[in-house]
Amino acid sequence: MRILVTGATGVVGRRAVPALIAAGHDVVAAGRNPERLAALARAGARTVTIDLLNAADVNAAMRGRDTLINLATHIPSSSVRMMLPWSWRENDRIRRDATRLLGQAAANAGVGRWIQESFAPVYEDGGAEWISEDAPVRPAPYNRTTLDAEQAVARYSATGGTGVVMRFAGFYGPDSALVRSVMDSVRRGVFPMPGAPDAYWSSVSHDDAASAVLAALAAPAGIYNVGDDEPLTRRALADAYAAAIGSAPPRLLPAWTVRLMGASGELLARSQRMSNATLRALGWAPQHRSAREGLAAIGTALRPRPVRP
Repeated sequence: MRILVTGATGVVGRRAVPALIAAGHDVVAAGRNPERLAALARAGARTVTIDLLNAADVNAAMRGRDTLINLATHIPSSSVRMMLPWSWRENDRIRRDATRLLGQAAANAGVGRWIQESFAPVYEDGGAEWISEDAPVRPAPYNRTTLDAEQAVARYSATGGTGVVMRFAGFYGPDSALVRSVMDSVRRGVFPMPGAPDAYWSSVSHDDAASAVLAALAAPAGIYNVGDDEPLTRRALADAYAAAIGSAPPRLLPAWTVRLMGASGELLARSQRMSNATLRALGWAPQHRSAREGLAAIGTALRPRPVRP
């Protein structure tokens, strides 16, 4: 396939692009970070720097491509910033305006397949029940543009293209600023994520998210949850973070803090036990069954190595 990957220098893109090249695809990688673009060029990608809000740039990058993989986002870098509505403005522009331009350019260029990143924790609170892709959604004001992007893909599919929406669970990985921020908080004895102890949170490692992108190249049009096999409760997730860094189990945030966090806190406090069965049926499987195993691997990788005398 002749693929354009936007957001190629992000945590998923910079893993997916080399894997796509290794699988024999012709990849043009678009991103904002010059050093990471250079690394992708060394891996065999052709690289471009484009303004995703500029129609001329987007149309030029799309020429000659038969597949679009849009992984572009602008996610706040810490759990504290995530609570601030204005921290999401640039991400809103990318999901709403840039996605619309990409969809128009893909249609004009005759691109046959569009794979679009999306954010899974927009579902209603599901309690202990498994959540499939047809469950009711209710985004908070800060991430309602998630559905704008999904609707653009649905319109693309309705006019003959193959639009695939990847509803990614909460990302984690060794190069995640958010994971490091949570680990720092856990070292101080507090788990910073809101939610009741028995409320579920679905996760997916950066590496597993990238492998899901490759699986989407053969997926029928539709929406797919991308998460690990065993979502953890808040208590279990807090304990997994602590075990990964060798700390004592941290305190969870009291229930009243959710009200202080507003709509963002209410969404993040929901119980989201996502099922990955639809994507698994296509042959995809995560490397890590749960964040418990994935965080343990990260903790080992981040632990300073002893200095030999």
